[in-house]
Amino acid sequence: MSLVLDAAAQDLLFREARTANSFSDEPVTDEQVQAIYDLVKYGPTAFNQTPLRITLVRSAEARERLVKHMAEGNQAKTAAAPLVAILAADNEFHEELPALLPHFPQAKDLFFTERPAREHSALVNAALQAAYFIVGVRAAGLAAGPMTGLDFAGLQKEFLDDDHTPLMVINIGKPGENAWFPRSPRLDFDQVVTTV
Repeated sequence: MSLVLDAAAQDLLFREARTANSFSDEPVTDEQVQAIYDLVKYGPTAFNQTPLRITLVRSAEARERLVKHMAEGNQAKTAAAPLVAILAADNEFHEELPALLPHFPQAKDLFFTERPAREHSALVNAALQAAYFIVGVRAAGLAAGPMTGLDFAGLQKEFLDDDHTPLMVINIGKPGENAWFPRSPRLDFDQVVTTV
């Protein structure tokens, strides 16, 4: 085996981990979410930018407002999940760069004065951070149900502003009964990797 991570950790984070479609009613605490973030914030991004923004949907009123923007097949599981997170990209992330990149504070003005450049960079790097977040949820012994089947414009208007682009909604919790669909196939190494 060429991996340093032990087999149990590999299973927890990747091989046995699945997208959950149902959850138990065990709550997900703020302390768990804090621990997840405190782990995954170290994942690499370009210029050490941190464009990911996470909105935790806990109140019944906010959950009701969210569910109406989910695709029909995602509504019931979003309504029932112990915790739901809206993940978005902050298109004004560049304002934090002088603090996050102290050895190169001029990056803010050299590369990110134009909104289209910021939007592209925010989208790519927040998507990286979202992937780290999903792995962090798994590392906490929880299951994640990431979804992009939703009305993005409606979600943005309901919960965000023009400076934030929604990426996905993630249901989070301990898996419930019949939480998993059968494992879908994956492409083999030779179908994906080319050496030049």
